[in-house]
Amino acid sequence: MANRITRHIPNTITCCNLLSGCLAVMAAFHADAWRTLLWVVAGALFDFCDGLSARLIKAYSPLGKELDSLADLVTFGLAPAMLCLMTLRQFCYPTDFIANAYPYIGLVLVVFAALRLAKFNTDERQTSSFLGLAVPANALFWCGLFQMDLNTVPAAPWIIGALVIIFAGLMVSEIPMFSLKFKNLKWADNKIRFIFLIVSIVILILLHERGLAAIIGWYIILSILTKGQH
Repeated sequence: MANRITRHIPNTITCCNLLSGCLAVMAAFHADAWRTLLWVVAGALFDFCDGLSARLIKAYSPLGKELDSLADLVTFGLAPAMLCLMTLRQFCYPTDFIANAYPYIGLVLVVFAALRLAKFNTDERQTSSFLGLAVPANALFWCGLFQMDLNTVPAAPWIIGALVIIFAGLMVSEIPMFSLKFKNLKWADNKIRFIFLIVSIVILILLHERGLAAIIGWYIILSILTKGQH
């Protein structure tokens, strides 16, 4: 009986990730970047804990794998895409059809997040590191970006649109990206991870939640420079 209950713990945590994603989408629908960020971060914590719990109690299952991807698509794909769409709609546009349709470019993010997750699930090369940008990192970038006052940035809508295309491409790219999973705490084995975390902490102290976009940018640059070494 205890084993039956225990084996459902990871999936229960994954469902908490999914619920966090639903709440993030609701916040994004109102262009509430702060609440969207809070729920995405909550989803990321649940996403970390479901994998950790599955490893600890050895409760792996095909159902858990599929459920995890579905939850990630909502939390890290749909939520940032909706936030991007609703934020773009707040900018002043002429009344013509093309200008009013432009904000929907944000939905490109959820499409490519789905492609990224499907690719990850079928790619045996990504066991200890990644090829392409992971969807949680993509979500944190957008949630951090929209903590900034973009109304003061010239041509902000077009910059956002360009970033959508860039990050969509990064998610399905073959660029090696290092993982933050530590096998031990030795500096020699985790030098890149430690350097990334130290710089990231400094960025967070200086910029607070607005620094998340910079941290993901730093992660991408460091991954490219080190070729995703792990």
